[in-house]
Amino acid sequence: MNHHKGDMTINSPKICYEIFVRSFCDSNNDGIGDIQGITSKLDYLQDLGIEAIWLTPIHPSPSYHKYDVIDYYAVDPEFGSLDDLRTLIREAHRRHIAVILDLIINHTSTLHPWFLEAQKSSDNPFREYYWWKNDQEIEALGIATRDISDDSQEVSPWHEIPNDPQKYYGLFYKGMPDLNFHSQKLRHEFVGIMKFWLTDIGVDGFRIDAARHIFPTWESAHNRAFWFFFKETVESLKPTAFTVGEIWAGASEIAPYYKGLHATFNFDLSFAIQELLITENDPGLINTLLKTHALYEQTNTGYIDAIMLTNHDQERIASVVGGDTKKIKLAACILLTLPGQPYLYYGEEIGMLGTKPDPEIREPFIWSNNPADPAVPRWSEIKHNGPASTKALSEQIVDPKSVYSHYKELIALRRSLTTLGQTTARDLESVNLKNDSLLAFSRGPVSDRLLIIHNLSGKAISTRLPLQYSVREVVWSHQAYWNSTAKRVQLRPYGSLIVLCNPK
Repeated sequence: MNHHKGDMTINSPKICYEIFVRSFCDSNNDGIGDIQGITSKLDYLQDLGIEAIWLTPIHPSPSYHKYDVIDYYAVDPEFGSLDDLRTLIREAHRRHIAVILDLIINHTSTLHPWFLEAQKSSDNPFREYYWWKNDQEIEALGIATRDISDDSQEVSPWHEIPNDPQKYYGLFYKGMPDLNFHSQKLRHEFVGIMKFWLTDIGVDGFRIDAARHIFPTWESAHNRAFWFFFKETVESLKPTAFTVGEIWAGASEIAPYYKGLHATFNFDLSFAIQELLITENDPGLINTLLKTHALYEQTNTGYIDAIMLTNHDQERIASVVGGDTKKIKLAACILLTLPGQPYLYYGEEIGMLGTKPDPEIREPFIWSNNPADPAVPRWSEIKHNGPASTKALSEQIVDPKSVYSHYKELIALRRSLTTLGQTTARDLESVNLKNDSLLAFSRGPVSDRLLIIHNLSGKAISTRLPLQYSVREVVWSHQAYWNSTAKRVQLRPYGSLIVLCNPK
């Protein structure tokens, strides 16, 4: 990332951090996390090594999560004001931290003025902003019901308005009607919205919610043209702006979106890492990742793979591994040594727990053990992260063996080694150590080749390296070491080792 004159040139921030705004930090003791609270913790984020923060939606909305927008030009008063956001952006930039805003472009709330108008009659000018069909049209297309998917549990996406012969389409639920981007007027509205946030307010880019649902399945042929329009709009408004899309699908479906987006989240990798941590066996993670990156490369040679352990829609990684601190640390080791642009979900760095339903994977960040700490939001009952299960940051920050200290060390390592920070897999190779409990791969140019080995099992493992790898020095180790006398790598349970190899 380059910096000049206090402004930010965003190519791709290397270490990103997702903040569920309501749960991060409360500045005014009303129990709800807010924008001033985030500003007050920027020094913490900078010290951790974060280079970009993604804020979940901040617009006025009837829900606690704010993914159903009522006003695209405002900040929900629960979270603060536009001036609070301007201050956050200014202070973040002073610390070389980019601010990425969640843009809900797929749907609005039924309480949005556009929808309130659209539902009045079939000839209302705002009707074209949404999808409307009568029962005959829905039946003719065979779209009355759908199979549930990872990103939507809605089986019947068509919803009724009293005394209206047409139904409206809402993929996620009836309170979130989908927008219809065949409407040029609607596109023009979004150009204005994007201009407001990128140029008037000064955010550094957007995380795009539900990117693969911009057009419904029966109209999906129009998706590609839309993302061209989106890319051209962003580039014309702010050439340095960064975009990352949520496309909850496989690599072959994701790849075409790289024509319009800089980065997309790799859900397949997230689930593969979880599986590998549970089974303690590597089913071929690196080879799968190489195939994924080859698909992305065909669409856009500048692709960025946005990688994560979990996010605000998934059970927290610490709960996935049963709260096992050794595995929590191993998960961090794997994520932060793979190619891509890592996203940490707030609280992951202190091992926060959480299982579905959704509010319980979005619990307040545990800043301290003091139950009266005004910084800890109180909007939700804390079910998973009480003192007995989750050590507060105040306790972890002074403990060199804590999950927090482990994350901080790994992030510093990734930022200091150019090879580790690469976002593409062009320098990635799988290394076969003839043991399924070992995840091994190499990265970097021949002159500075890093060999990375993770022990996925609860057993100590000693292994020889393939002949082409001659160890020059140990770069980093966690519960592992290089025995130069025996010419063997020694890994304790869930240990990791990074060595620099001599060119052969």
